[in-house]
Amino acid sequence: MLAVALFGPPAVAQAEAAVKPFINMSGSWQGNGIITLGTGDKERIRCRVTYAVDDPGIRFEQELRCASDSYKFELSSDISYVNGYLTGRWNETVSRTSGTISGRALPGRIEALAETSGFAATLTMITRGDSQLVQIESKSPDISDVSISLRRSSR
Repeated sequence: MLAVALFGPPAVAQAEAAVKPFINMSGSWQGNGIITLGTGDKERIRCRVTYAVDDPGIRFEQELRCASDSYKFELSSDISYVNGYLTGRWNETVSRTSGTISGRALPGRIEALAETSGFAATLTMITRGDSQLVQIESKSPDISDVSISLRRSSR
């Protein structure tokens, strides 16, 4: 009985995260990072993101706003999860660009590809508790890399 009490909840939480990978992302997050521009210059970047996660935890809407001294982007996305894979749409309002997103979701980790004609970027998100690391890599002439550390705002 004691073994079940000690080991039961984490296994249940991990199984739930595998079936509902977005369940722990809901809320407002903010943080800082580094953006590498297409020129190779690096700048500090400040970001705010809000995740609205549906009740089953298999779909979320994201509103991400980031700004450095010389660059700004505002990204919204709508992503769904089915059997280990995610699909969705994204829209970047500053450059008026939109496209599709696809990838896979594991407990605490999302690996995705955002695409549109002429543009592709890989996205990795690692979430642990109230901390999240977001890594974006692209071959865009504007930006080549963004790395952001986020903390969830008080609930």
